[in-house]
Amino acid sequence: MLQTFQSLSEPHRVAERVKALRAAMAKEKIDAVLVPRADKHQGEYVPACAERLKWLTGFSGSAGIAVVAKKAAVLMIDGRYTVQAAAETDTKVFEVSLMPRAKLGEWLAKSVGKGGIVGFDPWNHTAGEIGRLKAVLEPKGIKLKALPKNPINTIWGKDRPKPPLNPVIAQPIAFAGRTAADKVAEIQTRLKEDGQSAVILTLPDSICWLFNIRGSDVAHNPVVLAFAIVPASGKAELFIAPDRVDDDARASIASVAKLISPAMLPNRVNELKLKGRRVRLDPETAAYWFEQKLGAKLVSRGQDPCILPKAIKSDAEVIGARAAHVRDGHAVVRFLGWLDDWASDGTLDEITAVQKLEEFRRDTNMLRDVSFPTISGSGPNGAIVHYRVTEESNRRVQPGELFLIDSGGQYPDGTTDITRTVAVGTPTEDMRRHFTAVLKGHIAVATARFPKGTRGIDLDPFARRALWQIGADFDHGTGHGIGSYLSVHEGPQSISRAGMAVLHPGMLISNEPGYYKVGEYGIRIENVVLVTMPETVEGGDRETMAFETLTLAPIDRRLILPEMLEAGERDWLNTYHKHVYDTLAPGLDPSTRNWLKQATQEI
Repeated sequence: MLQTFQSLSEPHRVAERVKALRAAMAKEKIDAVLVPRADKHQGEYVPACAERLKWLTGFSGSAGIAVVAKKAAVLMIDGRYTVQAAAETDTKVFEVSLMPRAKLGEWLAKSVGKGGIVGFDPWNHTAGEIGRLKAVLEPKGIKLKALPKNPINTIWGKDRPKPPLNPVIAQPIAFAGRTAADKVAEIQTRLKEDGQSAVILTLPDSICWLFNIRGSDVAHNPVVLAFAIVPASGKAELFIAPDRVDDDARASIASVAKLISPAMLPNRVNELKLKGRRVRLDPETAAYWFEQKLGAKLVSRGQDPCILPKAIKSDAEVIGARAAHVRDGHAVVRFLGWLDDWASDGTLDEITAVQKLEEFRRDTNMLRDVSFPTISGSGPNGAIVHYRVTEESNRRVQPGELFLIDSGGQYPDGTTDITRTVAVGTPTEDMRRHFTAVLKGHIAVATARFPKGTRGIDLDPFARRALWQIGADFDHGTGHGIGSYLSVHEGPQSISRAGMAVLHPGMLISNEPGYYKVGEYGIRIENVVLVTMPETVEGGDRETMAFETLTLAPIDRRLILPEMLEAGERDWLNTYHKHVYDTLAPGLDPSTRNWLKQATQEI
């Protein structure tokens, strides 16, 4: 199995660990300390050795921050983790707070007070974060102090996992579509245009994309934990242990980059400083340590120059994404057919469902990993947006309930992410009403046409309108970017209330509205879509883009109230289902093909 089901949280250890942290704070003469989810690469997912937030609080989600003061402590999370955080931490020690980062300063002002000192690890926060927090705290007489050592590392001690040192492999040009030399040249042109001598890259997926390499340093993300310096002219420098790089990857990198031991990174940054070089740093992705080391005068703040070209997929990456989704569709359809046979008697449990879906994906002989731990939620567990089943939480799928399964695969030619919500037995009228409202939002996004310059924030209301009309909503974004055999969550694009990035042709993005009735059920319908090239529609006077849906799997017709659908929505669903059947049926066994024929009948 590529997934485990052991409990990730230790709420019974929280109090003693916070006590030890407060003792360390006293020695350091600080009044509070920040413990973020992030590591020094600032990626969404981190290796086991950097799971400091989970170790301290028990909370295993992928976003959040804890603050421990002398007499108070808070765990700040977003709307995806409201139920999960309260279940995983010790709420007698940590107040669980649903608030944006902007509120962090307010909590510190109340809990620390004037003259207080707040410690932080300069490797685990971005320059942008620290700058914004300083602006809030300094007028209140509170100082931020960059700590020379992370106190969590010291307390964790010998039990802390070792940093990953896994092999680095090449991503073939047949899947990448562009050579590393071509990509580096594009970045160097950008640096010259902007008058910058070099850029320091810290995001693992940016570095893997740039040099056409992949790894396994982070669970379910085929990335390498490394840093890179790309000068405006000459060879780049990739800071990674050379003996980790296999022969093919070494050969592909040789013409564009030198391999340098990570221990040399501080010296190289210092050399840039001594030479007075103007260095580009992304304030939202690069650790504050770099800006502290270089000095503000030499730092030229700007977005990581790999982010946008990485998000706009090459022709080869688009072809690979389509192929990966057909392959994944076969596995998912086999699973859904199997689920219909086994779920009705109440003996199937959440873990068995995860294992079976992974088995079907493994049968493709192309699966490299799952793209994230499968969310397998029956009944009330489906209402926990990022639920992860454990041996302790595992429950049976009961008749009369909904079952939500959100999963994905990592294939060498593409990354997938799909959610389906399935009726087990006879659904209630409320379940069908909420499901149909979610479906209407999904279809509204899938069928949207939009002009150049459209941002995700402009499309987000499309997904919510039908829910709003029945007095409902959901507390997560409608869609996130998808990598190409890279991170399943990729920026800059998103469809959300915070989605300010412009959508470009070639971007992959999820379409996943939902509804969650806490304690009863959860609903989400997720497909991956591709932003198409602009074209002028008949009778139009300007070019518009649209979405091509790549995900291939039926949407449960038993949960749909046909009278809630308009004619165009019904047409989209019927057309989508016909496409699913026509594309997948030839590769299925007769039994699954017959099941799919029934599941994709017209409404």
